[in-house]
Amino acid sequence: MKWRWFLFAAILCLTIGVCQVQSREKDLLSQVWAYNGKSYQGVRSPEYNSYDMALRNYMAKRIERRFGVNLDPQKYSGFDLLEIESLFKCKKSSEPFDLFLKRFPKQP
Repeated sequence: MKWRWFLFAAILCLTIGVCQVQSREKDLLSQVWAYNGKSYQGVRSPEYNSYDMALRNYMAKRIERRFGVNLDPQKYSGFDLLEIESLFKCKKSSEPFDLFLKRFPKQP
């Protein structure tokens, strides 16, 4: 009987933990989707900069979660991070991640 309660408590804890992780991811994704359909004057526009920062943060977290590679969102543009993720998806398991990161110049 005790093992049933233990199993129930373990499943409940796992469910709550998964829900919290998903809600944090949805928060980051909702920050990116808030800019959906907007147009910008240029790359120097403050609205574009805030969109790019939201995209950078979301993509850096997603790459870290999927591939275990911690990238600084300040050093890569949002579109570079999108391209890095797509290259990581196509890489062979024997290839190092650094081989792909050399292609992207880091921004100061």
